[in-house]
Amino acid sequence: MHPAFSVIFLTTLIGAGQGLFLALFTGQIFSQFKLMPAQNDYNFYVIGSLIALVLMALGLFSSFFHLGHPERAWRSAAKWRTSWLSREVIALPATMIAIFVYGLAHYMGWKDPIFTMPGGTAVDATLLAGLVATVLTYTLFVCTGMIYGCIKFLQEWHTPLTVINFILMGTASGFTLATALSAYMGTDLTSFYASWAIFFTLLALIFRLASIQRNKRIKPRSDLKTAIGVNHNKIRQMSQGSMGGSFNTREYFHGKKAGFVKSIKVIFLILAFIVPLVLLGISLGSPSAYVVPALAILIQYLGLLAERWYFFADANHPQNMYYQQIS
Repeated sequence: MHPAFSVIFLTTLIGAGQGLFLALFTGQIFSQFKLMPAQNDYNFYVIGSLIALVLMALGLFSSFFHLGHPERAWRSAAKWRTSWLSREVIALPATMIAIFVYGLAHYMGWKDPIFTMPGGTAVDATLLAGLVATVLTYTLFVCTGMIYGCIKFLQEWHTPLTVINFILMGTASGFTLATALSAYMGTDLTSFYASWAIFFTLLALIFRLASIQRNKRIKPRSDLKTAIGVNHNKIRQMSQGSMGGSFNTREYFHGKKAGFVKSIKVIFLILAFIVPLVLLGISLGSPSAYVVPALAILIQYLGLLAERWYFFADANHPQNMYYQQIS
């Protein structure tokens, strides 16, 4: 498939924003249930929520560059009963609103207990808003992943690994960003976030390697015979009209050589996973230094851009069997 950079930025930016919110709320949950010392710097949650919203807004803005008629974008939510794209269009603003309410609750100091759990843990408005936002965040992850995972004829995408990888890579980048933010603001959560960022980055690496290995073993369900309906052992395309391009040849094939695509795979594995793991490991030893985790999130995001390009380019549309001369 032809990678559209607007969609690449959309999926990576909103994924990092979702992951950052999950990191914020995870830190609050651990503090709330006394699994680590209480965090009293509520500005951290406010600023973190604001950054998550900015990332998601930038992702939403970038998606408009992929639309032929942006003024009709509102219609994309009309088919929510059958379309994962429509469901994403609904889930994205809903998630942003929930994260905004979560940050607002921290900013306004809505910390009075609404009720107390049997173990003595007080539940306030920030916790309830965070729970709602968490459900919506995972809903958005599933909707985004299923836009591609539900396409049966693109075998590289039609697997549960597509959704899993969207969740894990977004979460990993979010926790890495939370590590950098925590170190910059001087909170006590830097080592906590660095540990979780390492965990999710390792997990994301494992599942991404699993998807790469799976896609290597895929056997196409169609061949040139079935593409044109001719049962002959020697079929070769001689021309495609006047040998000019078309929408099909531009949108369903990336146009790059195999060596270039392989190099992108190596690049994203190094930048999105290996280098951040090393830098996050260094952050564990020096939690007060924010330059190292800041460098980690920058490199990781560049790697995620390369990974998402490879994700699209790796999908082999069946129509490319027909347009062999162009593709």
